[in-house]
Amino acid sequence: MTSRILRPVRAGHAARSRSAAPLGVRLPLAAAAVVAAGLCAACGPSSETTGSASPTTAGPSTQVLAAATPSAAASTEASPSASASPSASATAQASSSPTPARTQSGSAAPKPARTSAAPAPARVPGPGYDSSADAQKQIDAALAAAKADGRMVLLDFGANWCGNCKAADKVFAQPQTAAILGASYHLVKIDIGGNSSANSALLRKYSPSGGTYTMPVLIVVNSSGKVRTDTHATGNPSLTAEGINAFLRKWAS
Repeated sequence: MTSRILRPVRAGHAARSRSAAPLGVRLPLAAAAVVAAGLCAACGPSSETTGSASPTTAGPSTQVLAAATPSAAASTEASPSASASPSASATAQASSSPTPARTQSGSAAPKPARTSAAPAPARVPGPGYDSSADAQKQIDAALAAAKADGRMVLLDFGANWCGNCKAADKVFAQPQTAAILGASYHLVKIDIGGNSSANSALLRKYSPSGGTYTMPVLIVVNSSGKVRTDTHATGNPSLTAEGINAFLRKWAS
């Protein structure tokens, strides 16, 4: 690369040197050449003459080389190809950018955990017993709901004229007891104080031991209809908030 840069500079400089020499300078040089030729003819070849003429020709060339070399170096230093261009540097930085790190940081975002919402509380019937209700249909609906949400079914056999049944109804209406019932049970109230043979048959179905029943008869069954506890066989809990709540919590699961 250096030789290609220096050749045009040397030739151009020599051309400028020859063309720029004034006429007054060229004439004495021609006269001196004639005199030197005469001396050579008289005295023979002289190494000094050749040597003295040589510096005249070589001097400017040497200066041209010396001047051309820094310019070439300057050209090399100033050349955009010799130094890293901003676009190449930006490209290198872009190619070396931590793309996996961005992917990792993007994928490191935590995903929200899926939580199943708690089922709505089951409906708790009000006080008293509906003698006109279809008890079998109500029990079937409660068992289907229990299969869907995993709750137990509480069968409450009683009568509207029964004092103990009214006491139990008051406890069922209290906020804490109602919350336990709504969270863990489907309550079905069945009237056995009238002349409904169908309801009496349901009582004997879920409490087959027979005999004299002390109301209310509280029977807990699972979603398959299997009896878990029967107060006709075990005896009623205390008909207070503490007694009934303890009973409900015990058989809730």
